[in-house]
Amino acid sequence: MTPLTITSADGTTLAAYDHGNETAPTLVCVHGWPDDSTLWDEVVPLLAGRFHVVTFDNRGAGASAAPAGRSAYHLDRLAEDLAAVADAVSPDRPVHVLGHDWGSIYGWHHVTSEQAGDRVASFTSISGPSLDRAGAWIRTGGRDALYQLASSWYVMAFQVPVLPELAIRAGVVDRVIDLMVGESAHPSGGRREMQQGLGLYRANFVPRLLRPRPLSTDVPVQVLTPQDDPAVTPAVQVGAATAAAGDLRVRAIPGSHWVPRSHPKVVAQLTASFVGDVEAR
Repeated sequence: MTPLTITSADGTTLAAYDHGNETAPTLVCVHGWPDDSTLWDEVVPLLAGRFHVVTFDNRGAGASAAPAGRSAYHLDRLAEDLAAVADAVSPDRPVHVLGHDWGSIYGWHHVTSEQAGDRVASFTSISGPSLDRAGAWIRTGGRDALYQLASSWYVMAFQVPVLPELAIRAGVVDRVIDLMVGESAHPSGGRREMQQGLGLYRANFVPRLLRPRPLSTDVPVQVLTPQDDPAVTPAVQVGAATAAAGDLRVRAIPGSHWVPRSHPKVVAQLTASFVGDVEAR
């Protein structure tokens, strides 16, 4: 499929892909680290009959450009990418957003910003909380917060210069992911996506944990919480979302971290139901 080239606010070019009926409500699917847009390959056919589904490669992934420098991966730039895609594929109608992992994290950043305005009709989040709200939730302490910090050990490891890049090139990160989630639910991206995506962790995590901002949204939000996710616990997803969204639906689902690959029917069914409910309003 020939991608649609979209230019973000800072000049970064993004590769986007159209699926389904362009006259139907638009659903933009946003992948995380270390994936590309093919993360959604099993989900898209289940939704394209009812919606105009758009997938795209994040900056640094797939066929999209990979800008240099840590600041190019700041959450503000990522939210601008989502806004650019939404404006290009649905200029006259709000879009629904489905995000996973970092795609969900910057989906939260977008819908809790003034930039979202009335451009987002609904947001379905999987395994990626608002970093600001997660940072505030972790600072409250408690056993759940300590368990999440322990589960996020790799975040601090990625802050170290050079060594993570060497571990990626040596295949060590691949093996660790397989040990954590199993080969059947491995990410869709490769070592390029792993290495470029380190900028996400280095540009955003520490500032958000040390100085979280109390952001919130009026956009209807659905949080899907995989019950066996070794990296992002249901507790932090629900705790952060409860503080961030006034119109919130939470659904516990089976599976580990990469549920769009391991449980596409569950993801598609719950997303379609939620989007349908919001459209019916």
